[in-house]
Amino acid sequence: MAIDKSLSQAPMGLESLLGNDEEIGIEIELPDEEGSFEEEVESPDISFDGNLAEIMGEGDLQMLAQELLSDYSDDLDSRKDWMQTYVDGLELLGLKIEERSEPWEGACGIYHPILAEALIKFQAETMMATFPAQGPVRTQIIGKETPAKKESASRVQADMNYQLLDKMKEYRPEHERMLWGLGLSGNAFKKVYFDPHLQRQASVYVPAEDIVVPYGASSLQTAERVTHTMRKTENELRRLMVAGFYRDVELNEPDNDLDEVEKKIAEKLGFRATMDSRYKVLEMMVDLDLPGYEDLDDDGIPTGIKLPYIVTIEKGTTTVLSVRRNWKEDDETKQKRQHFVHYGYIPGFGFYCFGLIHILGAYAKFGTSVTRQLVDAGTLSNLPGGFKTRGLRVKGDDTPIAPGEFRDVDVPSGAIKDNILPLPYKEPSLVLAQLLDKVIEEARAFASAGDLKISDMSSQAPVGTTMAILERTLKMTSAIQARIYYSMQQEFELLKEIIAENCSNDYEYEPEEGDRQIKKEDYHCVDVIPVSDPNAATMAQKIVQYQAVLQLAQNAPQLYNMPLLHRQMLEVIGVKHADKLIPLEEDKKPTDPVSENQNVLMGKPVKAFAYQNHQAHIQVHMSAMQDPKIMSLLQNNPMSQQLQAAMMAHINEHLGFEYRVQIEQQLGFALPAQTDESGEDVNMPPEVEAQLAPMLAQAAQRLLQNNQAEAQQQQNQQKAQDPLVQLQQQEMQLKQQELQMKQQQSQAEIQIKQQQLQIEQARIQSQHDVALQTQQMIAETKGKQMQVDAASKLADLHQQKGEVKIDALKHVADLQNERKLKKEEMLHEGMQHMVSEENKRKGE
Repeated sequence: MAIDKSLSQAPMGLESLLGNDEEIGIEIELPDEEGSFEEEVESPDISFDGNLAEIMGEGDLQMLAQELLSDYSDDLDSRKDWMQTYVDGLELLGLKIEERSEPWEGACGIYHPILAEALIKFQAETMMATFPAQGPVRTQIIGKETPAKKESASRVQADMNYQLLDKMKEYRPEHERMLWGLGLSGNAFKKVYFDPHLQRQASVYVPAEDIVVPYGASSLQTAERVTHTMRKTENELRRLMVAGFYRDVELNEPDNDLDEVEKKIAEKLGFRATMDSRYKVLEMMVDLDLPGYEDLDDDGIPTGIKLPYIVTIEKGTTTVLSVRRNWKEDDETKQKRQHFVHYGYIPGFGFYCFGLIHILGAYAKFGTSVTRQLVDAGTLSNLPGGFKTRGLRVKGDDTPIAPGEFRDVDVPSGAIKDNILPLPYKEPSLVLAQLLDKVIEEARAFASAGDLKISDMSSQAPVGTTMAILERTLKMTSAIQARIYYSMQQEFELLKEIIAENCSNDYEYEPEEGDRQIKKEDYHCVDVIPVSDPNAATMAQKIVQYQAVLQLAQNAPQLYNMPLLHRQMLEVIGVKHADKLIPLEEDKKPTDPVSENQNVLMGKPVKAFAYQNHQAHIQVHMSAMQDPKIMSLLQNNPMSQQLQAAMMAHINEHLGFEYRVQIEQQLGFALPAQTDESGEDVNMPPEVEAQLAPMLAQAAQRLLQNNQAEAQQQQNQQKAQDPLVQLQQQEMQLKQQELQMKQQQSQAEIQIKQQQLQIEQARIQSQHDVALQTQQMIAETKGKQMQVDAASKLADLHQQKGEVKIDALKHVADLQNERKLKKEEMLHEGMQHMVSEENKRKGE
């Protein structure tokens, strides 16, 4: 017979045998072949998540139950004071109408509503903040954002909200009950698990009194033992037994008695509970070192480390219903799995937090006492009592006197006033009433339950002032909301994990984006978080925050993404389909240039993409802007300037992409991408930017030179093809020819005048020669007697010759000056003509 594991405790004294070094011989006699038999005991096949109680011995289970129940009793005793405060505070809610007989029958039994008012207000505000109409869940992408991850996040968000709003019908009521218990006691718990009966995830509210932890525990994660006290009917237990979740064992009749705490809680809440026909089941998350299931090291030797288990015990019969491992099979560190989420109101010194009962309990008790005194004082003042003589008789004196009624009185002697002595009751104290108002006002301010007095605030006050007032008023509420946000995030993570482990691969509906057969993949790549904002406790606070941003954006709108800002404002207000009311630029898909023109004219956002034909887009957009029909119609449009600005901005976007393409052509390689797959900006490494900068400078200079040369060539071609330019050129040529002809005529005239001067000089010379010859002949004929006269005449002739020569030289000089002046005048006129023609051409 082979035995793999021992499931019961070893016999006493076995260790003495183990300490003996002598070998013990064991002789086994086998019967003959005829009577031979072979008996083999196989260990039951239990899966990792199976119920170990099915194969454990009854003795071990009973010892385990006794030990755990003793620890549970100690845990209850350690929190007795906290529980007593909680139970006593339930009475101050005023949920039970009290008929008082002290100090007299029918005395005032009213409770001041400060505690109930603060609790109801907290529940209502927190419910609206954490559970909006569109659902309490939003998603957060793990790691780098990509279009695929964004689609997965959108699908997971839609599916989680569908599960919580439609599939889990109990979630919203349980959440509201949780908020009530949280505000009241300061502690509330959510149990998140997979329900084998419903075949889906479940999240139920567990009151603080039903969760018991040891003294000294600081959190559920580090607590050595966490006990959940449950009440289950016989049918519920039977269903779980048949499903294999609990051991199928016979249980005695349930213990119908309620413990003292349960009776007090029921009594304070207005119920009369003396018995409960349900079984009391304790589900304990505890660390154990079970024999046969010890933690082993690499050599297979037990380490003595306790491992996390979940043990379920029926308290009345001390029957162990299940023992299950509480760690994942593939977890080598064997970390404890969490099934509970702790919601805390205001943390205290230990595990349990403080609630409104602890914060406002004394105020509520004071308000109740003073209110009753004021009402009772008014009752005594309005209906006073006193003393009367024994012989005084009033007909029907057992009933009060009705208005306008006069009754007969038998007076033994004297007047009526001498036989009646009313007691001197006073009116309700005004000082006591003022003190009550003062204390309750302080209580509301202390618990952040007071209303903000908007009437005391100026309508012209800056948004920053309003935000400061809101922040100061809601500081305590904001801190509580932040704690709830943290706990809800843990709850959603547990729900997401259960859905991912137990769901099918297909969505139950057709998603708006993507394939319906990728449900498991979606849940593994995103985080789920509450939709509430821990930094803004109320909708008013959120609206004021966005109003402050809008006010700043009015001063510098070019710095803000106005469509995104307005869409978020609509989402905060709670307007549905804000994405359709205000489309964003990143929501746009690539379209043709004509469709882009239509979107611009309709005021819709447009976006350029890097891979588009930017030159074609720019040409189409510029053609639309230069179209006279479109421009004439836009002149009467009050949004004309905005539409034109939007079109120019879009053209500039295409222009920027085109310039990048041309730079890449000059470089000979593509530049690093500016955005990733999700459209987010990509930061270029500094070393890459340093290497690219000089190359980009050279490429930009080459591109500039090419563009300048191309622009000059186009300008020359345009001038050559322009008929006005051609006429101007022909006119300039004619004027130049005319100027040349005038210069040639001037030169010819100068030459003629020079020739005339030479002829005149020759004539004068010939005349001089003739005169000389004549004088010689006269001298020869007249003789010597006339030498004196001849000499005098010759002197006269020489004088005349000098004068003629002087006159000739003056004439030649005058001709040369006249020629020079005419030449300068002609050049001056030509230059003036050319300047005037140049100015006229520039003016045209």
